[in-house]
Amino acid sequence: MKNYYLLFFALLILSCDTFEKKSITVSEQKIEVKKAVVPILNLTEANRLAQLPIDCIQTEYPNKLNQVIGGNEDLQSPQALHPAFYGCFDWHSAVHGHWSLVTLLKQFPELDNRDESIRMLLENISEDNIKIEVSYFFGKHNASYERTYGWAWLLKLAEELHTWDDPNAKILEGNLQPLTDLIVDKYLEFLPKLNYPIRVGEHSNTAFGLSFAYDYAKTVDNVELKSLIEQRAKDFYNTDTGCPLSWEPSGFDFLSPCLEEAALMKRVLSSGDYKAWLDDFLPQLKNKNFTIETGRVSDRSDGKLVHLDGVNFSRAWSLNEIAKDLQEYEHLKNISNKHINYSLPSIVGDGYEGGHWLGSFAIYALNSVERD
Repeated sequence: MKNYYLLFFALLILSCDTFEKKSITVSEQKIEVKKAVVPILNLTEANRLAQLPIDCIQTEYPNKLNQVIGGNEDLQSPQALHPAFYGCFDWHSAVHGHWSLVTLLKQFPELDNRDESIRMLLENISEDNIKIEVSYFFGKHNASYERTYGWAWLLKLAEELHTWDDPNAKILEGNLQPLTDLIVDKYLEFLPKLNYPIRVGEHSNTAFGLSFAYDYAKTVDNVELKSLIEQRAKDFYNTDTGCPLSWEPSGFDFLSPCLEEAALMKRVLSSGDYKAWLDDFLPQLKNKNFTIETGRVSDRSDGKLVHLDGVNFSRAWSLNEIAKDLQEYEHLKNISNKHINYSLPSIVGDGYEGGHWLGSFAIYALNSVERD
């Protein structure tokens, strides 16, 4: 009987050792990753996407004003309140609808409807209209209006105009400048007072708002704004570890909280510091077999559920920002391509719920794709 027990334990130890070795072998196997088609913003795609802002930047209704009513004087039409940015359902979508047209015109001078697009831009972003837009922010209840999502897109529009070598761009940039300056001042006033970052996947996400504002500050060499954003980003995020990427997306997300934060820190940290930070924040990204399922949209006629097309584009531009100039993260570009390819075919002709804003997200994601 004693020999029987000795034999049993010997076999048990041997089987455990064999199982452990098999487990190690499986974990080290290289998984073959299917390469996605690289999405390209060409003239055909640009013409398709340009039609979205053309159809909405001067379309007043339906409209979500998102305002506090302080009295009867506030009960005015969208165009009366916001003569520059009254279309595309809401203020921020109108702003990035204008950005969409500007960036497409800038990249594709031969764009269809070029003359119509420039006419619309000049009509909307006029000197008089921007004066009224500026005055709105000085209303008693409007100091925090569009903070910080709309602010971020306004600065992205200003940045695009600043870098467009076209006589019309100089006119538009000059007309927009008073509002641009106001939004810069608002960032400078607000950011020192923000004690905690906002980590949601919708409009108020702090990392997204800081990224776009940082791009503007860097482009126009606004040292004060750039330095403040660098400091605040480090204050908010430098000690973050283990971001729960598996919790994303929430049902209505159109931004990725984890990846937007990682893309912001790529902007403000040195390469060495960023690699160390990312190893702690999202260590799984370095794994060549890393993957993440696209956000699945069940009903594109639902204005909230279609947000998940937005999260796919947000993930794409963030992954490309992370991977840029970092060879060990090159594989993330393929995941980005898959996300763009999932949502891109559906955003044109699929209803106003997504069309009034998703075109801008698609364009920005496509512009983040590096060309060979």
